[in-house]
Amino acid sequence: MPVVSKSAKLRITKWWSGRLLVAFNLRVICHGHTPLNYEQLSKTIFVANHISWTDIQALNSIISLRFIAKSDIENWPVLKFLIKGANTIFIDRSKRQDAARTLNVAVLSLKSGDNLCFFPEGTTTDGTEIKPFKSSLMQAAIDANATIRPVAIRYPNLDGSINTGVAYAGETTMLESIQSILLQKSPVVELHFLEPIKVMDVTKKDRRELTLFIQQQIQQTLDLSAS
Repeated sequence: MPVVSKSAKLRITKWWSGRLLVAFNLRVICHGHTPLNYEQLSKTIFVANHISWTDIQALNSIISLRFIAKSDIENWPVLKFLIKGANTIFIDRSKRQDAARTLNVAVLSLKSGDNLCFFPEGTTTDGTEIKPFKSSLMQAAIDANATIRPVAIRYPNLDGSINTGVAYAGETTMLESIQSILLQKSPVVELHFLEPIKVMDVTKKDRRELTLFIQQQIQQTLDLSAS
């Protein structure tokens, strides 16, 4: 990865993510305003709820993104190499001053044309709830005058109920999560791509209002309430 071009790195990441999902027999189903292969997206930030480590792979299998992620991801076995190789921006939430550095890197990345993604809950859930969205990183979209694309992520069972067995949340370890997914017959992840939001069209909203608006959109799509 270090020796290939930016575009080649994105293609490799998308291919690798897709193959990993095939290995886990995890099928991705997209709804709504799905980014198409021929779309030349630029300066766009995807904002999604967070359930499992597979969220990253599912999104990357559709469109390669540069993620803003917690620094503890660097401790994930095997997957850390793909995530680090995809030029992830790591944030250390234990250090308050690290938020300003991350915000600055995100703004510069967007202005250079990168497409980013972050999970504003700051943690994972089992998919049955939405944690309150944190607004600090939404400032990056405002400062860079970027396009925001909300994504509602859901793992359904065959009967339509929520498949909590895919979640990487609570006290579940990475290895336990991997084993749980492998034991499932045909797990599915739904990616609901909501209507893009152009920051220039919502300039009267501050980052907290904008964050709450996006949270409510995702909640309504998943028919969930905030915890």
